[in-house]
Amino acid sequence: MWVFKKTSGNGHIALYLGKRDFVDNVESVEVVDGVIKVDPAGLNGRKVFVYLACAFRYGSDDLDVIGLSFRRDIWIQRVQVYPPTGASAAKTPMQESLMKKIGEQGCPFSFQMPPNLPCSVSLQPGDNDSGKACGVDFEVKGYISDIADSPNEIEKKDTCRLMIRKIQFAPANNKPGPKADIAKQFMMSDKPVNLEASLEKETYYHGDPITVNVKINNETTKVVKKIQITVEQLTSVVLYSSDKYTKAVCSEEFGETIDANSTFEKSFQITPLLANNKEKRGLSVDGRLKDGDTNLASTTLSQGEKEMQGILVSYKVKVNLMLAGGGLLGGLTGSDVTVELPLTLMSPKPAGSTPEVLLRLCGGISHLLWSGLLVLQHHDS
Repeated sequence: MWVFKKTSGNGHIALYLGKRDFVDNVESVEVVDGVIKVDPAGLNGRKVFVYLACAFRYGSDDLDVIGLSFRRDIWIQRVQVYPPTGASAAKTPMQESLMKKIGEQGCPFSFQMPPNLPCSVSLQPGDNDSGKACGVDFEVKGYISDIADSPNEIEKKDTCRLMIRKIQFAPANNKPGPKADIAKQFMMSDKPVNLEASLEKETYYHGDPITVNVKINNETTKVVKKIQITVEQLTSVVLYSSDKYTKAVCSEEFGETIDANSTFEKSFQITPLLANNKEKRGLSVDGRLKDGDTNLASTTLSQGEKEMQGILVSYKVKVNLMLAGGGLLGGLTGSDVTVELPLTLMSPKPAGSTPEVLLRLCGGISHLLWSGLLVLQHHDS
């Protein structure tokens, strides 16, 4: 079993989690469960608490020069783990395994997140931006204190924390894709250009090519010179300012010519990738746990109350016909015909984990194996 560990600076408490990704199934969210190891000798009569917080960060900490906070808690829940309060709950298998290894110093805890919290997402920083990125993050934090609700005033050496992610996976049942059409008529023409576009399925996975079916019936004297297909990401930051951003994450032109009074039908494929958008400041990406690579932010499936929302993400596919004018005026009367299609872009739900395979691959680092538990010590804040 993989176990993630973070120890406080003074060594008196240590936080253990079995995983750092927790799935939002829209109706409910996986329970965040863990164990904190407590050395009572170093507490000096103080208590030990654990909290789970969902927060929205909209500025870097190093910009705080006038006492303003650049972090706002959307939701927070605290629990006292030591001394025990007498409340008992059934332990999960992961907690049972950890308790056997830690012994009497182990204190289990669990949190149930409400389903209307936003998922982990951040806005891609620019080259000159410093500090943590703007976005929604989740944090599990253990701390030593006399009272529960003052974790920000606790000395860093009395705390230990691990960042986690709340994520959504694509629905298991993929529905047929959307379809849209338009008939556009031009000046000096009594007949239109008919454009129909459709997607093969409703949901596409990150990194997979998106198939766009295009049908054209050109009843005018104009000539279609190019077909442009674009995927746009729409980000709505609803917590503090209701800002909205639209950024093209993929755009390709296809040199198809559709003559006047003719028809056309063809399928095109485009693939939006974060790797091709690394320089775009403010692009929404799925939340990072550290500095590892991620992907374009997944489509937001659920929308809770406004005060519980952070960043909502959606996508659309635009199919644009570039027409050149016919007759005596030629290209001077060129124009475009455009349709838009909603797109759901997400990650697939992974198949069952295979810890045995992972452990075999880690045979060269057997010193990390702790009685059957692979403990990963984290040094990120």
